Order: sequence, then structure tokens, then C-alpha cells
Amino acid sequence: MNQTGKSPPPYLPQASDDVTRNIEELVDPIGPWATGRVVLTPTGGITGVRPVVDRYSVTRYSPAEWRAHNQTFLDNNCKTIDEARFVTEKTRENNTRIYKNTDKVQLENRDKLSKRASVIHRWKTELEKALHEITDEIELLEGELRRVKQSLSILTLPESISGEFLDMRCKRLEPDLVRDRVEEELVKEVALCNEVRNTLTRTRESIEYQLQELKTAKSRLEFDLTDKLDAYEIDSFCVSLTNTSPLILMRPGATRVPPEQSTSESYDHFTSEALENAEAVRQRSISLRKTLDEIFVKAVKDLRNQAMLVDKELAEKITQTEQACQQLEKELSKCLNQLSATENLIEEFRGAAKGLNEALKVAQTRLSERLYRRNVESCRDEPQYGLIQEVKTIGEELSMMSGQLQRAEETQAALVKSRSDLEREIFVKRKTLFLDKERGQLLRSYYPSAEVLSGLV
Repeated sequence: MNQTGKSPPPYLPQASDDVTRNIEELVDPIGPWATGRVVLTPTGGITGVRPVVDRYSVTRYSPAEWRAHNQTFLDNNCKTIDEARFVTEKTRENNTRIYKNTDKVQLENRDKLSKRASVIHRWKTELEKALHEITDEIELLEGELRRVKQSLSILTLPESISGEFLDMRCKRLEPDLVRDRVEEELVKEVALCNEVRNTLTRTRESIEYQLQELKTAKSRLEFDLTDKLDAYEIDSFCVSLTNTSPLILMRPGATRVPPEQSTSESYDHFTSEALENAEAVRQRSISLRKTLDEIFVKAVKDLRNQAMLVDKELAEKITQTEQACQQLEKELSKCLNQLSATENLIEEFRGAAKGLNEALKVAQTRLSERLYRRNVESCRDEPQYGLIQEVKTIGEELSMMSGQLQRAEETQAALVKSRSDLEREIFVKRKTLFLDKERGQLLRSYYPSAEVLSGLV
């Protein structure tokens, strides 16, 4: 009986069971129908000899042993169940702890990945901003480069205008072929154009070099930004992964550390250095554009001032030439009038001389005829003396008139030469006026404006 006062079940050991007796004593013969012997020996158990059995029973164990075996089996089973429950409880506790620690570590790493993604996003934002600024700066500087090239192309116009005008003024005739203020200012204008061209050429080279620096910095930012975009996408994808994600796999060797990996410090230094370099290059480009504006303002101002000075001197020269030409034309008119008067005077002198010659002939004829008087009639009377005085007087007057006629003829020749000189000088002045006014001012009217010289048009 157990502690509760009840008898144990019949399949468990009973109080009357004695399992210490020999099995041969416990096992009786089964019956005449059973074949074999009811003997169990250790040798039989070792060799596997089966005990005596008939059709329905085995005669190996006794009922007490059977009940003892049931008790032992039940006890072992309870022990196994208790151990299984203990293992289950411990396993569940361990699993709970492991899952808790795993979830904690996973959340911590997720937070770290999220923070890293935010850092990458911050750098990515700064890189995008810097890339946008440097792209705008490249566009502005390329515009300035086109402006400089346009200015260099336009600069050939004032150079050709000044050079052609100088060559044109070399065709002036000799009296007006002088190095005047207009020519001096034109030479200065040509020199100024060459100086401006050299300055713009150096500026163009500086812009091209600066563009190379900008494009190099932009390329570095683009490579870094591309890496940042890929890294941000990868880290964002890693943040979004969970234990139920369909893309998770076992990745053997994923824990290896590549030798070329950078550190957090070198990572920040690399990106900040790229940003600082891009900003420094952009600031140099902005400074260059400001310098370029100053160069354009000064160059255009100098060119326009010099052009105005040339136009002013040219206008003054044209006015002076016109005044000289008008004065020469007046002098030519006076010369022609005087030449006409001198020619009339010469004709008068010649007519007067002809009359005096006739009067001289008369007086000499009279004297000659009176020489034929004979004897006492050949007398030195008053008519004789009067005729002699008349011949003398007429001769003196003819000599004086001859001298005046010669002087008048010399004056006429001088007036003719003066007329020729005046006409030639007027022709020279008119040619100069044609070159300076008709052609020169027309050529100067094509001089480009300040906006065109600046490359803005």
C-alpha cells in the first residue's frame, strides 16, 4: 500500500512480490503442449537463444519482475519527463534571453545604421549643394569665357579701323603728310588695342585654367556624391531589413574586414577636404570673374576714351583743314582777280607803249626831216630844242614804262605760279579732307560700342 492507504495498481509491484528468488524456481512447466525446456541461462541470453515459448506466452520473466519492470520503466519515464521539462524551461529561458539580447543588439545596430545613414545624408546634402554651386560657377565662368572670346573677336574691328585709317592717311599728299595729333592718337589707339588684346588673352588662359580646376573639383565631388548615394541607399536598405524580410540570406565571409576600408576620421577628412577644395576653387573663380569685370570696365573705358580722343582730334583737324582750304580758296580768288587786273594792266602798258612809240617816231621823223634844211635854214630854233626834248622825254617815259611792264609781267608770272600753288594746295587739302572726313569719319563710325567691346552683345 502507498502513503494514501490505497493498494498499488496490479501492474506495479505488490507487497507480496519477491524478486530475489531463482527464476527456475519461479517458472513452472507450462504444459504438455509446450516444447522445449523452461530454462534461462546467462549463456542463453548472451547467445540469443530464445526462451521456451508456445503459441501465446513467453516463460522468461515472473509476474513480480514484470511489475518491477513496469515500475522501473514508469520511474525512468517520469525522470525523463522531468528532465525534459527542466530542459524545456531552461531552453525557453535561454531562448527568451537570447532573443532579447539579439533584439537589443539588432536595434542598437539599426540605430547605428540609421545614425550613419543620417551622417551620409548630411554629407550627401552638402555635396549636392556644393555640386550645384560649382556647376553654376562653371556655367558663369564659361559664359565669361565666351564673353572674352567674343571681345577678342570684336577687338579686331577697332584694330583694323585704326590700322586702316593710318594706312589711309599715308596717302595724303606731301604738304599735308605730317605727324599730327590725329596720327599720334591713332598710334596710341593701335598700341592700346594690342595691350587690351594681350590682357584679354592672358585672362582667357586664366579662365581656361580655372575651368579645368572647377571641372576637376566637380568631378571629385561627383565621384564622392555617387559613392555617398550608393552608401546611403545601402545603409537605408540595411535599416529597413527585418527578420521577416524576404531578401535576407546567409552570407558566409560577410564579417571579413577589407584592408582598404577607411576609418571614420579619414572618411570625414576626405569629404570635408573635397568640399573645402571645391569651395576654394569656386572662390578663386568668383574672384577671377570680379577681376574680369574690372578688366573689361577699364579696357572698354580706355578704348572708348581713346576713340573719343581720336574722333575729337580728327574733328579738329578736319575743321582746321576746312578753314585752311577755305582761306586758300579765298586767296585763289584774290589771286585770280589780281592776275586778271595785272593782265589788263599789261595790256594797257603795251597799248600805252605803242602810243609812245608812235609819238617818238613822229618826233624823230620831224627831227630827221628838219636835218634836210640847207644853209642858214638849218637853225637850232626852239622847235629843234622842243623836238629834242620831246624825244628825250618820250624815251625816258618808254624806258620807265618798259621797266613797269617788265615788273608787271614778272608779277603776272608770280601770280600764275601762286595760282598754280594755291590750286595744288587746295587739291592737297581737299584730298586730306576726303581722306579724313569722307572716308576716315565714315570708317570711324563703325567703331564698336562699349557693350560690343565688353562681349555682351
